[in-house]
Amino acid sequence: MNLFEDTNPRALKELLSEIHNRSTVLPDFQRDFVWEPGATQELILSIANNYPAGSILRVRDAKRVFAAREFEGAPVLNGTKHTFLVLDGQQRLTSLYQAFYGVGDHRYYIDLRKLTDGADFEESIFYVRATTKWARAREDFALQAKELLLPLSILKVGSNGFGKWSRKISRQLADKERIALEDALDNVEQKWIHVIDDYHFPVVTLSDQTEPDALCTIFETLNRTGVKLSVFELLTARFWPQDIKLRALWEKALVDYPIIAEFEVEPYYILQGIALASRRAPSCKRREVLNTAPADITKWWGKVVTGLANGLEMLRDDCKVMLPKWLPYQTVLPPLAAVLARVGKVKTAESGAHREKLKRWFWCAVFGKVYESSPNSKSAKDVLEISAWLLGGALPESVSSFRFNPRTLRDATPRQRAIYRGVICLILGGGARDFHTQSIITGKLMAQEGIDDHHIFPAAYLERTGVASSRQRDCVLNRTLLDRTTNQMISDRAPSKYLNEIRKIQDFPFEKVLSSHGLPTGEKSPLLRDNFEEFLELRQKYLWEKIQQATGATIATDLEIDENDKI
Repeated sequence: MNLFEDTNPRALKELLSEIHNRSTVLPDFQRDFVWEPGATQELILSIANNYPAGSILRVRDAKRVFAAREFEGAPVLNGTKHTFLVLDGQQRLTSLYQAFYGVGDHRYYIDLRKLTDGADFEESIFYVRATTKWARAREDFALQAKELLLPLSILKVGSNGFGKWSRKISRQLADKERIALEDALDNVEQKWIHVIDDYHFPVVTLSDQTEPDALCTIFETLNRTGVKLSVFELLTARFWPQDIKLRALWEKALVDYPIIAEFEVEPYYILQGIALASRRAPSCKRREVLNTAPADITKWWGKVVTGLANGLEMLRDDCKVMLPKWLPYQTVLPPLAAVLARVGKVKTAESGAHREKLKRWFWCAVFGKVYESSPNSKSAKDVLEISAWLLGGALPESVSSFRFNPRTLRDATPRQRAIYRGVICLILGGGARDFHTQSIITGKLMAQEGIDDHHIFPAAYLERTGVASSRQRDCVLNRTLLDRTTNQMISDRAPSKYLNEIRKIQDFPFEKVLSSHGLPTGEKSPLLRDNFEEFLELRQKYLWEKIQQATGATIATDLEIDENDKI
C-alpha cells in the first residue's frame, strides 16, 4: 500500500483558507500553539523573500481514529466535518493563520511608507498587541490610509485584497498625488505582495488508508527529529578551501568558554556578531552574514567569542540571568558581543563604567521590548550607538527613548517573554530566597530544588473564586520562584492558608524570605487577607521601583495613549 496520496506544493492562502473553513484541523493530541510573535514575524519575512520555510505533512482523515480540534483562533468545529489532519507544521500554520486573518494576541502591519521609500521588508513589518488602543484605533480605514499602514489581514486573499485596499486609498487624492502613490504601491505590489500571494509550501499528503499505528510512529518521529538549514553549516563548507575550519573554531570556543555552552548559544550568533563588529556600517541580516569574508573571520572570531563570553558573564553575575531559559532575548547577544569586541578590554576602572552602561542598555532593551521587532536592524543601530556611548558619546536611542507603563506588568504572561523573564531576573537580583531551604537562589540551587516560576495566588483558587481574568491570574505580578516541594504544598489553596503554615515553622525566617521576592509582609499583608487586587497594586509598585533602578527611568508613561507606541 502506498502511504502517499500526493506531494504537491500548495499555496499559502489556500492552506490558510482550509484552516478557516475547518477542512484542515489538528489531532487533539497535538501540543498547544507556543510561538512568540517575533518568530511569526521572522516567518512572514522569509515568505516575503520567498525563502523555504519547511514542508507540511498532513493525512486525509477518512477513518476518524483521532479526536480533532480547530487551529487556535480559527472558528470552532461544532461538528463540522474536516478533510485533513496536520501532523507536522502546526506552529507555522497557526502563526500564519493568526497573522493573516487578524486573530490571536497580536496584529501585524506593513509600513508601506517605509517600503515606498526603499526600506527593506524587515524594517517595514511589525506587530502590536491586539488589546492596545493603538491597534484598536487602526481598525479604522481612514487612519490606515493616513499612515499608509497595511494590516496583514488584508492579504489573506492575496493581491486582490491589496489591490482593493490600495485603490480605495488612492481615490482620495488629487490626480497628481494619486498617480504618484499608485505607481509607488504598484512597485510594492510587484516586489513584495505578489511574492506573498504566490508563496507555496511543499505539502506531503498521506492517503486515507494510512493505519493509525503508522500515524503514531510518524508523529513520534517528527517530534524527535528535524534539522534546520544552517547558515553556519553553509559557511563552514564555503570557508573550508581557505583553510578556515569553522566547526573546529566553534568547538574550541565551547572548551575555552564553557558559559557559551551553558547558555546554549547557537554558533550563528557568533557569525552575526562578526558581521556587526567588522563593518563600518554594521549589519547582521542573513544575506550579510552569508557574505562574510574569510578575512573577517580570521580577524574577528576570537574577539567576538571573548566579547560574547564576557557579556554572558555580566548577564549571569550582575543581571542574574542565571539560566538560559531566563534570558529575555537570544537576539541581544550578537550586538552585545560585537560592542565588547569593538571596544576591547579596558584595564582601568573605566571597565566598571562600561559595565554599568551595558547593564542599563540591557534592561532598557528588555523592558522597552526593543528586540521584539526587526532585531537585526536594531542590532546594527545599537552597535554603533553603544560603542560611541562607551567612549564618551551620547546615550543610545534605546536608552534615551525608554518608556514604561507599570500597568503593563498586569498583562505580562509567559508569552510576553521579554518583560516576563526580565522581571524574574530582577526578583533574583533582589536576593530572592528559596522557600524550602531559605538559601539565596542560584542557578545550581534551581536545579537541585526544582525551582521554577509558579503562581502566588494559585490559578485554580482564583478561578474558583472568580476574582481575576485568566491573563491576570497568569501575569508576572502573580508569579515568583518556588521550589517543587513548596509548590506541591501550596496546591490550589488560598495564600492565607499555605503562608500561615509556613509562618508557624519555628525559626524559619518567614518575613525575610517573603520580602526577598518583593512580596508584602506584616499582619496587614494582602496575602494573609487573600486580597488579590491589593496584592497586585503593591507588587506592581515594588517591581516598578526595581525597573526604575535598572533602567534609570524616572516617571511612568501611559503608553496606551501614546500614538507612536507600536509594541
